[in-house]
Amino acid sequence: LVPFGARAEPPASSPASPAASAAAATTAAAAASEGGKVVSRAGYDITPMAREDVVAAAAELGGVSKKVLLAHGTELAFTGKTTNGYPWSTKKPGVWVSPISGVPLFSSSDKYDSGTGWPSFTKPISPDHVIERPDPFDKGMPKYLQRIEVLDAKSGTHLGHVFPDGPPPTGKRYCMNSAALKFIPKDGSE
Repeated sequence: LVPFGARAEPPASSPASPAASAAAATTAAAAASEGGKVVSRAGYDITPMAREDVVAAAAELGGVSKKVLLAHGTELAFTGKTTNGYPWSTKKPGVWVSPISGVPLFSSSDKYDSGTGWPSFTKPISPDHVIERPDPFDKGMPKYLQRIEVLDAKSGTHLGHVFPDGPPPTGKRYCMNSAALKFIPKDGSE
């Protein structure tokens, strides 16, 4: 396992890719600074959390969730459960949030069955709620095997990957780990 914190930035020895730089610039440009806080276009505080706060917030989570969120793990396909017990395949209307930062990440209205065994979405609730970057663990692999990692913008924790094989309108498949998400049903029940 790679300890949390080693994933905060791509390796210093590798230059940031144009895609990663563009994503970071877009995120920064889209967020407004308000009293030292970074506020997303959707109005949420996405000011980066301190490492200690992230670790403290993860303390009560189960082992699989900690491995996924803090150590770049992946849950087994077709078996995942959210941090509050919902199956990866739930079809209930609601919002998928970060169990660490509480930032809303994905909506069930953008969820679809990709056949992969992980919750898949066509887009995040707001593009600045997530960070997309070349996965630093894929460095040195053939280009066709390199993935784009998706992180919670506020906590910096690993959520999953995004692929260019999704349905319209975006053509993207945000393939997330259930263990990296908390599901909040629209009806308010938990």
